[in-house]
Amino acid sequence: MAKGRPIRLETRVFSKHGEAMAFFKEMLNRYPLGTMVMGTDKADLRALLRRHAEEAEKVGSGISHFVVDNGPPEYEIPTRCFWIIRADGSRADFSYKHCLEARPEDTASAG
Repeated sequence: MAKGRPIRLETRVFSKHGEAMAFFKEMLNRYPLGTMVMGTDKADLRALLRRHAEEAEKVGSGISHFVVDNGPPEYEIPTRCFWIIRADGSRADFSYKHCLEARPEDTASAG
């Protein structure tokens, strides 16, 4: 049941959770490691990040840009992830999967 829930971002609407997962997975894999995320992808990531439970901590001093790179060294299995490059030059990784977890507004009727 949860898999069929719509995901509404400021930039786009996905009719199902699985569509949003596939969209961001494809985006993550489209960029070579170390590459800056550009154009509408950047806007989509910013909109996605607004769903993160720790958005304020992740954003910190503000977002300069996003990059795709390897996950943090503490990850046991190397994996790609999105990184926020903050205005002060510091970095924070974030999971698109975490951002797409169920939220109360996902069940609100479209209107």
